[in-house]
Amino acid sequence: MDLNLHLVRYLVAVVDEGHFGRAAARLLVSGPALSKQIRTLERRLGVELIDRSAHPVVPTEAGRRFLPDARAALAAADRAVAGIEAYRRDLHGVLRLGFMSAATGTHTRRILELLQREAPAVSVQLVQLPWHEQVSAVRDRTVDAALVRPPVADPGGLRFDLVRHEPRVVALPAGHRLAARSAVTLADLDGEPHVDDDRSDRVWVRWWACDPRPSGAPVRYGPVVHTMDELLEVVGRGAAIAITGGSVADSFRHPDVAFVPVLDVDPCPISLCTLDGEQSTLVAALRRATRAVQDTFGAGS
Repeated sequence: MDLNLHLVRYLVAVVDEGHFGRAAARLLVSGPALSKQIRTLERRLGVELIDRSAHPVVPTEAGRRFLPDARAALAAADRAVAGIEAYRRDLHGVLRLGFMSAATGTHTRRILELLQREAPAVSVQLVQLPWHEQVSAVRDRTVDAALVRPPVADPGGLRFDLVRHEPRVVALPAGHRLAARSAVTLADLDGEPHVDDDRSDRVWVRWWACDPRPSGAPVRYGPVVHTMDELLEVVGRGAAIAITGGSVADSFRHPDVAFVPVLDVDPCPISLCTLDGEQSTLVAALRRATRAVQDTFGAGS
């Protein structure tokens, strides 16, 4: 029998949500219509795929055997469609480049200038991404490429081309005892609450907070922030500090925040992230421009 991927997508949504109502809302269909579609798939396969008596609902043994390959089929279908979408964007000369709160300054401008020389008709759409979506936006093709900062929890299927290394700085309240220093060490920051983020992976949060500290002192976490503007407001009112990239100090200004270099912490690599095996000619041109800038100006400039 031919497998109807539309029905498979419905099944996956129900399993992922563990609830028919939530899955129906996610798929923008009614609950009865969704249940009917799942029954249709089960009749075609001749087995029950969902244990409706469980709360939350879970796949049956047949469903558990079916789902891994079914998910792979959906992913392959999505990649095939995305490949055509990339081809269409190539035809129209559109490239979507994601970035977080602060881009890479002159490096980004140099990369885009080289890209424009190679592909004069290209239109680059810059898309600002939330911190926790810097890689997922590439995976789901919300953007064609993104300028990302570490750590990346799951690099599988992705390609990273180094753009540059940037020093890390600490954002401090302007009246803080360390704000007038020319530089600080991590030991100077021990005991200071660091901003938190409940949307990003904990590995990401701890990496930026330099947790664990060389001294062994535990890192205390303060208010939760999701954007750079929120971060600056929290730091400005003295509720926490934040270790961040040096380009943030170049891109953002706040009258109540001072940025001070941190001496004993590794710099932050910034990379161009694309899908491994991406066939877009514009993405290929962007990678070449990135390598050319890195070769010319080096990773630390």
